[in-house]
Amino acid sequence: MLKVLFVCLGNICRSPMAEYIFKDMVKRQGIEQIYIDSAATSSEEIGNNIHYGTRNKLKEMNIEYGNHLARQITKQDYEKFDYIIGMEEKNIKDIKKIVGKDPENKIHRLLDFSKNPRDIADPWYTGNFDKTYDDIVEGLSAFLEHLKNI
Repeated sequence: MLKVLFVCLGNICRSPMAEYIFKDMVKRQGIEQIYIDSAATSSEEIGNNIHYGTRNKLKEMNIEYGNHLARQITKQDYEKFDYIIGMEEKNIKDIKKIVGKDPENKIHRLLDFSKNPRDIADPWYTGNFDKTYDDIVEGLSAFLEHLKNI
C-alpha cells in the first residue's frame, strides 16, 4: 500500500484540505491501495479541528471530511510514509528539521508536481480558501498523474 502524508504549518487548513480532496479523488477513480493522512510542522494547533474556512470549502465542493484533529509530524513518519508532501518551501525546510535528511527522496512540495511549481499560500493568513483549494487541486491532479506513471 502506498502511503502519503500532506504537511503544512498547523494541520488545520492546507494539509487536511489536501488530505480530504485527495481521498475524494482516489475514491472517484476507484484507487484503493493508498493510505492518506496529514500533519503539521508546528505544535501550535495540535488537537484542534479543521479550520472553519477549510470545512466550508470542502462542504461547498461536496467533499467529505472526518473528525480531524491536528497532529505534528514525527521522525517516525519518514519511515512510515512513501511521500511526505509540503505546501510551501518553509514546510519542506521544517519537515527536514524534524525528520532529518531525505535519502529516499520522499519529501516534496505539492506544486512541484505541476507545470507551474510554486508555494501554496496559507489561507489562515490570506483568508482566500478558494485560491488555496484551486492550487491544491492543481497539485493533487499532477501528483496523481505522477503516481500513475511510476
